Amino acid sequence: MIRILLVDDHPSVGEGTKTMIEQDPDMKVTVVLSAMEALGIIQEEVFDIILCDLNMPGISGLELAKRLIQQDSDRKVLIYTGYEISTHFNLLIENGVCGFISKTASRDQLHNAIRSAMRDEAVIPISLLKQLRRNEIKITRGEKIIEEVSINEREQEILQEVASGNSNKDIAAKLHMSQRTVEYNLSRIFEKLAVRSRSEAIVEAKRLGLIRMEQF
Repeated sequence: MIRILLVDDHPSVGEGTKTMIEQDPDMKVTVVLSAMEALGIIQEEVFDIILCDLNMPGISGLELAKRLIQQDSDRKVLIYTGYEISTHFNLLIENGVCGFISKTASRDQLHNAIRSAMRDEAVIPISLLKQLRRNEIKITRGEKIIEEVSINEREQEILQEVASGNSNKDIAAKLHMSQRTVEYNLSRIFEKLAVRSRSEAIVEAKRLGLIRMEQF
């Protein structure tokens, strides 16, 4: 029996994925809705594979994967996501993630990915492999490379809004957060990108591929 822990903050996604996976009688899935729950249950139960959503509130999937693998370097963590992972790929690999599964994957693809990870084989769908190839081209430019920049999903959203010319007040309203939170996140973004202004942040984010280019 392959024991699987699925960490996803959307209950419907978690239950739907559990149903698909458990159509293989050799697989058993436990679903939790947050990274904190995952860190708790992992102390009480043993799992062969951990499927981890990338974009979660609080502790992100990136940070959760890092903590889980730091606790046990042999732990098998697969990132299960509907988001592009190109900006996080190198950090995830460096932290020991063994593969990626798209949330659009079929039942058979899920089963194959899980069994591949159990055999210590890397799991990278072609769609994500193409993202990696684009990312590798981007990171060869300039002094600062993307491996050195840990921008989370929310910070990336804020960067995109800044690049679109929106004010802090507009960004706060659109992303459902306080203006103070936007300002705090911008300060962190400036520090991570080693810039001092919104215009410099836009230029650096474009160079690193952190924001969509078609708007510019």
